[in-house]
Amino acid sequence: MKTIPKPLVMANQWTIVLTVIIALLTQSAWILLIPLIANVSSLLTGFHPILVLVKHFLAKPANQYIQEDYAQLRFNQWLAVGFLFVACVSFLLNWTILFNIATTMVGIAALIAILGFCIGCFVRFQYQQWSYRRN
Repeated sequence: MKTIPKPLVMANQWTIVLTVIIALLTQSAWILLIPLIANVSSLLTGFHPILVLVKHFLAKPANQYIQEDYAQLRFNQWLAVGFLFVACVSFLLNWTILFNIATTMVGIAALIAILGFCIGCFVRFQYQQWSYRRN
């Protein structure tokens, strides 16, 4: 089973939260391109530039940290990329309300995950349960 060390996951979540705060305060989506491009790169190629950078600052070897499930993280990444993409496109189209909603939603989801509850995990679990019952 493939896993990712929790500090790397937290770095990605904090990147999202901090860029969301800046985007909402400045009403500009350009800063959201940082987590959007990093996460799209990760989903398409497996290379996440933020995590590569942060990995150099880990105090212990990566395998000595609490590990997060790779499949679950990819599901969460797709959700984050979707909201970040909607935020950026709505900014370009000057749809301020949708920009604020999408940006706020991805930021809140990342912040709640940092605090210990993963909304994407809950959604995926419910879907898996529904799928299992259906079959």
